[in-house]
Amino acid sequence: MLTAALAWAAAGTALAQGVLVPQAPPAAPQDTLTRAATSVGIKRCLPAITRLSTLTVQGARSHDVLLDWDRKRPDAGPTFALVGMEFPNAGVAASITAIPDDSGACTVSAERISVAPFTCASVGQQELANYKMTRLLPNYAVYTDEKEPTSSVSLIDSPPGCLIIRRYVEYGWQNAAAGPGVAPVGATGQLPKKR
Repeated sequence: MLTAALAWAAAGTALAQGVLVPQAPPAAPQDTLTRAATSVGIKRCLPAITRLSTLTVQGARSHDVLLDWDRKRPDAGPTFALVGMEFPNAGVAASITAIPDDSGACTVSAERISVAPFTCASVGQQELANYKMTRLLPNYAVYTDEKEPTSSVSLIDSPPGCLIIRRYVEYGWQNAAAGPGVAPVGATGQLPKKR
């Protein structure tokens, strides 16, 4: 009994001393898509997925993800994700796709889908005045900026509001943090402006 008491006291002392030892700072929280992609074995395109997902969910109250990937070749096949986000005044959806190629690079695509309670004409005038507009259908216009050639904003009239799809595509994306000689990220390195 005395031996057990001494062992317990020694353990208590060790635990008490552990409290005084500075703890490592907690890791930064990951977005849900990065955690999901990591958990299924996606590595090659993970930096691109993380970059796009982090930009996409920035400012959201909460978000969740629907992930689809090649189960036989998780790190060599395409990854498709649909992200649902909750913002204070709206729900927003985004799709993120990453496809690795034989060179070690990835083709990535992201689309952010939202609805504005305004006409598409007013959204175009207020937010996209410096963009070139191409009308595809009477209710569908695509806006592009020559400074961001792999991005576009589509406005689709959906009375009483406007469906907005912000799209970004990059071919041959490589992780700039991987070292010298790696191709740079696209012109801006980020998704088009958020709404």
